[in-house]
Amino acid sequence: MATTTEPTPPKAQPAPTPTKPPALPTTANQRKAQRGSAAGLLANLALVLYFAFSLLPVLFIVALSLKTNAEQTTTYLWFTPTLENYQTVLGLGDSGSSYVRFFLASLATSTGAVLVSLLIGIPAAYAAARYRFKGSEDLMFTLLSFRFAPELVVIIPLGVIYQQIGLYDTIFGMVWVLQLVTMPLVVWILRSFFQDLPAELEEAALLDGYTRRQAFLKIVLPLVRPGIAAVCLLAFIFAWNNFIFPFTLTSGDAQTVTVSSLAFLGGNQVRFNLVAAGAVMAVLPPLVLALCIQRYLVRGLSFGAVKG
Repeated sequence: MATTTEPTPPKAQPAPTPTKPPALPTTANQRKAQRGSAAGLLANLALVLYFAFSLLPVLFIVALSLKTNAEQTTTYLWFTPTLENYQTVLGLGDSGSSYVRFFLASLATSTGAVLVSLLIGIPAAYAAARYRFKGSEDLMFTLLSFRFAPELVVIIPLGVIYQQIGLYDTIFGMVWVLQLVTMPLVVWILRSFFQDLPAELEEAALLDGYTRRQAFLKIVLPLVRPGIAAVCLLAFIFAWNNFIFPFTLTSGDAQTVTVSSLAFLGGNQVRFNLVAAGAVMAVLPPLVLALCIQRYLVRGLSFGAVKG
């Protein structure tokens, strides 16, 4: 007798687990989020207040440069602006001001000091980054110590030497002394840029047939271009704002705007509005330079900040 097999019933599929709706934030989480947003709002407000406080002297000096002689000692927010102070400083009237000549002298001495510092400082920074020897760190610290030493320490010997060799009150003499201010800055900053570049780049270039000079000019130098732009701006600002060297080593021909602005404080009447007008115009060259190289400036100032 044949046996029949009963078909096995299909296995029941497990019922899908119902998904729970997202839990609503608790009261504690809500309070924490509110405290975080309030803290962020207070931090932003503090930054705005600090920015306004930092900008206040700039706005004050601009407003002072537009005031008349009768209004220059007042603190009124409302006044009648005038461009007479700028005309007087530029010598467009009957004042006979030499501000333009001193302005051009400042441009010549600051630009010359930066160019000399770059011409000598870039190879020196590269050599300091790639070639290590006994006492190299001491040598670099000695170079940096020129920035630590007060300028008054060397101003008397420099004054005597400049008088004897004929460099007193000359553009060349000012370029030579201002590069003492900018050279350590250029070497130390660019040294860190060269150190952040892997030496394998130059080794690969040497294997491809490049000479050491070609590898430096065609491979290394373009990579540190943002750093060169940043250090140019910093060196120019240091040279442009220097006061003690032009004040001591010049008397008229090579005098800079930082010294010539003091002429408006003498005489029978102190003209603060003229000093303010001269100061506003003295800010323009560093500002224009920063705007021209702003494409490289941010990258150059942050280059090498994070090492992989």
